[in-house]
Amino acid sequence: MPRRCSFRLELDYPQPLAGVDEAGCAPLAGPVVAGAVILDRAKFPRGIDDSKNLPLEKREALYAKITKVAAWGVGIATVEEIDEINIYWARMLAMTRAVEALGLDPAWVLVDGNACPKWSRPSKAIVDGDAKCRSIAAASIIAKVTRDRMMVSYAEAHPGYGWERNRGYPTPDHRRALRELGPTPLHRKSFGLVRQMIDAAAQPELKMAEKRPGESSAPHHHQLGPRAAA
Repeated sequence: MPRRCSFRLELDYPQPLAGVDEAGCAPLAGPVVAGAVILDRAKFPRGIDDSKNLPLEKREALYAKITKVAAWGVGIATVEEIDEINIYWARMLAMTRAVEALGLDPAWVLVDGNACPKWSRPSKAIVDGDAKCRSIAAASIIAKVTRDRMMVSYAEAHPGYGWERNRGYPTPDHRRALRELGPTPLHRKSFGLVRQMIDAAAQPELKMAEKRPGESSAPHHHQLGPRAAA
């Protein structure tokens, strides 16, 4: 295996070849975003690497260069879709949409991770592909920059959670804000920590509803319904 991001792993596959990667599986808020990129091996920006290894300024500069010289597409799975089908399948959905957004059909697709979407396209999953394959790395930059920009915009509409800094990831300041301010419509209700906050906020209302008129406020035993017991 090559030690650094390059085209070496891509040489055995038919062309045009698309690299695909996503950003935003772990955050508590916001969509999951995927990028798909077909690079021209004779004309591509230097310095392409896994987006996690690049500082903000470098990612932004490479994003601008990649979108000028490559075929690229972005796919988004919304918070509602994440909650409905779970984050794994939302990730697959976003990657499928990113490839569809390319505007042309690649002969082969290399996907970062250990599984490909359930599609009919010739494809292969590569673990740590964003650190090994230049096309996947380029896709990781497209996905990361696109999602980061979205979270900065969302932070203006939902101040206090620090999304302009943490991008929705479960950092201490984000957790603290979630406890103090409660969840927003952009929080993933299917995620355990967010669900705990929602259930905790519902407890006072639940107790008031269960208290019959004339009852003492002294503690007493009662049977909780399925939602309250969860």
